Amino acid sequence: MIELRKAEQRGIADHGWLHSHHTFSFGHYRDAKQQGFSDLLVINDDRVTAAQGFGTHPHRDMEIFSYVLEGALAHQDSMGTGSVIRPGDVQMMSAGTGVRHSEYNHSPDEPVHFLQIWIVPNVRGVDPRYQQVHFSDEEKRGRLRLIISPDGTEGSLSVYQDARVYAGLFDGAESAELKLEAGRYAYVHVARGSVRINGVQFGEGDGARIREEQLLQISEGDQAELLVFDLRPNELPAM
Repeated sequence: MIELRKAEQRGIADHGWLHSHHTFSFGHYRDAKQQGFSDLLVINDDRVTAAQGFGTHPHRDMEIFSYVLEGALAHQDSMGTGSVIRPGDVQMMSAGTGVRHSEYNHSPDEPVHFLQIWIVPNVRGVDPRYQQVHFSDEEKRGRLRLIISPDGTEGSLSVYQDARVYAGLFDGAESAELKLEAGRYAYVHVARGSVRINGVQFGEGDGARIREEQLLQISEGDQAELLVFDLRPNELPAM
């Protein structure tokens, strides 16, 4: 069963320097029916104007990753990490016992467009950690590339949760399949373009909760970039 949610149904936050679409309840956007899915708590589709960003602020006991679509994002944190995240890069921060960080548009004249995603961890109080890996377009072209997993397999980033995240680029005749174990849930977010999944048409910004499907068939992409989350059969995140 695919429960499609169209892009225009998401929450919107416009702060001038930041324009964001919220898939799930976040900040001032609250929807009792959109409180996350399985262990997936936040998908924010953020666009930040030049030289602006999120000042230093704290997190704890949360798995937070950023996926840059356009531009460059500068990161600083209390672990001493300083980095710039560009398209193809995936950044994962495990907040654990507590970390302070900032995220800014690295460019003085160009916007940055990125997804910030939170996954609720299955263990609390761990030492904070930072990871960053680049996945080329070639690795994602016409296939689903594993980018996040519990054990960091296949060069993916490690997450403290029974969750796997795949990224893919699809255009024209390119297609792929993803097998899910019996009972597993999935979530799909289409970051750009359009694509068909199990016969359902997705446009840019569309997402879907997926239950009772053991095979996802991806086809008919039109400059599509998407993330697929393989998740525990759990309706709402356990905070």
